[in-house]
Amino acid sequence: MDKIKIQELEVFANHGVFPEENILGQKFLVSADLYTSTRKAGRTDDLTASVHYGEVSALIDSYLKEHTFKLLESAAEHLAEEILIKYPTVRKIRLEIKKPWAPVHLPMKTVSVEITRARHTAYIALGSNMGDRKNYLDSAVKALDEIPGCTVRQVSSFIETPPYGVTDQADFLNGCLELETLLDPCELLEQLHRIEHEAGRERIVRWGPRTLDLDIIFYDDLVMEEKELCIPHVEVQKRKFVLEPLCEIAPYKRHPVYGKTVVEMLEAAGESEFL
Repeated sequence: MDKIKIQELEVFANHGVFPEENILGQKFLVSADLYTSTRKAGRTDDLTASVHYGEVSALIDSYLKEHTFKLLESAAEHLAEEILIKYPTVRKIRLEIKKPWAPVHLPMKTVSVEITRARHTAYIALGSNMGDRKNYLDSAVKALDEIPGCTVRQVSSFIETPPYGVTDQADFLNGCLELETLLDPCELLEQLHRIEHEAGRERIVRWGPRTLDLDIIFYDDLVMEEKELCIPHVEVQKRKFVLEPLCEIAPYKRHPVYGKTVVEMLEAAGESEFL
């Protein structure tokens, strides 16, 4: 990926833990590496096909002057998010904020915080078997698209499927969507739980009836296993009700552990029904 660099932009702003830092202000040096494609701009010599580093520099300056943070970590986090939201062609950013006048009363050239943040692609499975099932799914798609730093890129058709696990319940309406997000996996899971809760989801019986079920199936090519979250989703390769709608929007997405595409997993899941 190509890179546009802004190095040590001087900004006089009011950030720091001590009150006098917030009142008197001080100098900060901001550097940013903007990861994007410069191919089209390079071939056409058209500024509108690139990221205008002058505009980005002005955004950095105004944002840090208009907001006050105690921690450099907070300033960097919020600024990186602001740039990624305002400039959708920037796929990743490395941002460093230096504080030359840090009040530590020791000989020091500078202290800084450096972070890297990027856009991620997540595939989310949606399901409902209570009430107005389609409305629950449509509302979930809208709610996800409205989260700052999130954009729904594709939504599959909704299909009716028999219940999985606990079979003595109504049929489900299932689908999948592709989400571009700045959230990390745990932050995304929190948002999914919030949307489920707002839809009246109650976690009483595992695999039981629910107004809304939202699951992270894939997150880039990440493999993680924690108490509250496993990615890729456990046994996704066996679940036709996930694979079928997912195949509609991402047929060649490859499972990062098993190496099979969604098409291949769907074919295998179909064959296993007859074994």
